[in-house]
Amino acid sequence: MKRPLQRATPLLPTGSYTTYAIRQPLNTHFRTATCEEVDCWAFRNGWRIRVEGLSPQDKYTATHSGRRWNRESVAEGETYFVYPAGQTCFQPHRVNLERPAFLIMGRGDWRSFNPRLAKLYTDESEWVETFACHLDSLREKLNQG
Repeated sequence: MKRPLQRATPLLPTGSYTTYAIRQPLNTHFRTATCEEVDCWAFRNGWRIRVEGLSPQDKYTATHSGRRWNRESVAEGETYFVYPAGQTCFQPHRVNLERPAFLIMGRGDWRSFNPRLAKLYTDESEWVETFACHLDSLREKLNQG
């Protein structure tokens, strides 16, 4: 479960900011992979899922997935579905396709940044140099007060 993202509210309007980003979209830079390909811990060692707290849908999925499992009662109110090693886990796995990342720079911050309107860099060193110059100019402004 992901925690909600908490950001400080910027003090200036969105047009006062420049965003530098490196993007590797899942649909173009990654592919799905098997447990064996990624050396999945659960595949190698087996895993267990605590029954208490699972939704009815999750219980159904855990027991009707086609995977081998046993029920293990540890104590009153503490029961697990135990899955032996050598079978695919429930987590999706991805492998990086080693494609060059998208290096972008554009106006705005997280409130208004649109990567489609940003400049796309094909030369990594040019993007790094532009970013470094931008940081230097910000440092100078801070030092001036």
